[in-house]
Amino acid sequence: MPDKKRRSYCPISSSLDIWGDKWSLLIIRDLMISRQCTYGDFLKSEEKIATNILASRLQMLEESGLITKLDHPESKAKVLYKLTQKGIDLLPVMTEINLWAEKYFTISDTQQAIVAEIKKDKALFLKRGLQLLSETS
Repeated sequence: MPDKKRRSYCPISSSLDIWGDKWSLLIIRDLMISRQCTYGDFLKSEEKIATNILASRLQMLEESGLITKLDHPESKAKVLYKLTQKGIDLLPVMTEINLWAEKYFTISDTQQAIVAEIKKDKALFLKRGLQLLSETS
């Protein structure tokens, strides 16, 4: 992010300026799980993001270098969104959020299985996850 938009040089503040809202992290989550998504795929998430917010967040994440747009192989009317390496590098952050949430909230069976994998060997989970996401980007 250009320095002129930064509120401070605090790493937490600077990071939150890019991905610190609910919707941006959910878009990143969906891309980490699916590896690529269309605009319509994001609209199908259970959180029910509004179209104007989705368009705004996708543009901001692309401008910040966390995601990129690709031509859709089956439709000229659609684009695919994928994480860049900068976005992929958020996997450790998302992993820690999952561990924190599991401690304080009821989570789905699917998420419980993911957390169990993380707890079994976090370093291996991160290594495999980063490798898998990097291979498909």
